[in-house]
Amino acid sequence: QLQASGGGLAQPGGSLRLSCPTSGITLDYYAIGWFRQAPGKEREFVVTIAWSGTMKNYDDSVKGRFTISRDNADNTVYLHMNRLKPEDTAVYYCAASERSPYGTTHRPNYDYWGQGTQVTVSS
Repeated sequence: QLQASGGGLAQPGGSLRLSCPTSGITLDYYAIGWFRQAPGKEREFVVTIAWSGTMKNYDDSVKGRFTISRDNADNTVYLHMNRLKPEDTAVYYCAASERSPYGTTHRPNYDYWGQGTQVTVSS
């Protein structure tokens, strides 16, 4: 129902745009979050956006560099990643939460998860 895509290899300082198209759910009712998991580490919160798009919450590590947006008519959420750093290297996952429609940083509050997409930042 969710499928993250758009990952790849980028140089430090470069940009990537991740997409999370959804199917089988009405995106209007869900907050969407992006999480990431680096090798040997726990999956961590990156950013969340409310069902309406009016509220966004970024982790401090990406604030000012990443931007989340959503197009409910197109059932897709985007993550624009700028000024990438090697420490951004991870598998990125999108997730949908109906129980927390205004967004949540709490991983268990997400009802649906997509398969991840690999982001590698290296020169």
